[in-house]
Parts: sequence; structure tokens; C-alpha cells
Amino acid sequence: MENNSDTTVEHEFPPFIRIYKSSRVERLIVNSTVPAGSDLVTGVTSRDVLINPITRVSARLYIPPDLPSDAKLPILVYFHGGGFVIESATSPTYHNYLNLLVSKARILDDCWEVLASTVSGSFPDEWVSGYGNPGRLYLGGDSAGGNTTHHMAVKAASEGIKIKGLVICHPWFGWSEAIGSESQDLVKKENNLKFLRLVYPEATGLEDPIMNPMAAKERMEGVYKCEKVLVAVAQKDELRDKGKLYYDKLLEAVSSGEWNGHVEFYETEGEDHEKDFPKF
Repeated sequence: MENNSDTTVEHEFPPFIRIYKSSRVERLIVNSTVPAGSDLVTGVTSRDVLINPITRVSARLYIPPDLPSDAKLPILVYFHGGGFVIESATSPTYHNYLNLLVSKARILDDCWEVLASTVSGSFPDEWVSGYGNPGRLYLGGDSAGGNTTHHMAVKAASEGIKIKGLVICHPWFGWSEAIGSESQDLVKKENNLKFLRLVYPEATGLEDPIMNPMAAKERMEGVYKCEKVLVAVAQKDELRDKGKLYYDKLLEAVSSGEWNGHVEFYETEGEDHEKDFPKF
């Protein structure tokens, strides 16, 4: 009998990914890529670096134009979204967005592994060491990258790396109880759990801290090592209320004296999940 495991679908999660019984993976959104280099619109220059030759982890670094030789810029480590399974630092969406962000904010954009390696001295980078100010170090990300931003702040705190602040944009937080405008659909909830176990097999469920950062108090305390946090949501995003709840938790920590920091909330009216990058 012919083995059809390579064409038999075992898991499918539109619009992200399809997995066959043979373990073949098909990404349903095909991401195009753009090369690093000089951006004609913003003047920002970017380049790619290989961090780990074994895992092939790489990063795209961005630097604003017209820097004096003694410039020391804030460093932003940015984690892209994509449901943990699609998108990359080389996609047009993130390349164009970060060109604009770096030009407007006058920051040096980097990646976590470059940063951690630079701090340890195992991978010194000329842009980071030459123009970056490690005392003004920020983490940021959108959607699933917003989740990653939270957890990397916790990781940084555990490793003694001082993070100045966080930008958490449209986070993909989720747990078993639907709140606010979120759908009460039980089938959707079950699919979310299946997807979580696909991308993070060690997850204990929708209450796992990877999706619900408030499920583990000690992980929130890692964020309290930062000086400030910006939480951004979109008004029409189904995940809006859980992002707002995260903000409320931080505000509560400020009010109680548990955290001597500052938190701000930004909401884009009339927009849905990740549809307002140009405005933001």
C-alpha cells in the first residue's frame, strides 16, 4: 500500500501553518524577504549577522543616519510577531517598520542574542559597542513578540541584565477564561490550546505563563526590575482586553508600592490586531 503520510494532514491552523503526518510543515502565509542595506526613504542602514552557526539563528541590526562618532544611543531589542511560527526579521513588514522606527526614535535596533553575547563579551559587535548605550536598554515586540518581550524581561532580570523599559504591542496573551469582547467559543478555545501545545509542547495549558504572564507572580516580578513599560493595544482587537488587564496589573503594582516604576497605556482607535504599525 502506498504511504500517503506526506499528504495526510495531521494539524492545520489557518492562516498560519499545516502539518502532515510525515512531519512535513507547510506555512500557509509565504513570507517574502528583503535584503539589508541602506534605506532610501529613512536613511537607516541595516545589516545581518549570524549569531549561532549551529542553530542558524541570525539577527538584523539597524542604525540611524548621520551619527556623530561619539553618539551613544538607546538600544532596542525587538521581537517580531507571527504566532511563533511565521514572519522573520527579513520580512518586508518588519524591515520597513523598523527602518521607520529607528529613524524616528534615534535608536539602535538589535536582537537578544547579539545583546546577551555583547554583554558577556563572547560576540562583540561594532555597532552595539560603538554606538549603543547599555544603560538605556529596551525590549519591544508585537503580538507573539509581545509575549516574548515579557519573558525576555524576566530572563534578563534573572541573569542580572538591566532593562530600562519594555514596549509590549498587541500582546498575544490568552488564558482559559474569556474576558471583555473576547469570543466565548469553546471550539476556538480548544483550537487555541492545540496550537499552543504545537508551538510550545511543554505548556501545561492556557494558564501556562507563556500565554498568561500573570499566572506566575514571580515572573511579573521580573518585569518590576524595569523602570517603565508601555502597553499598546488596538480597539477592535479581540485580544485588546487581555492586554489592558496586563496594564492594569502593572498599574496596581505601582499603586501598592510593589513596583517603583511607570506604566503607560496606548490604544489605537478603530484598528484591529497589528493593523496600525504605520500609525503607531
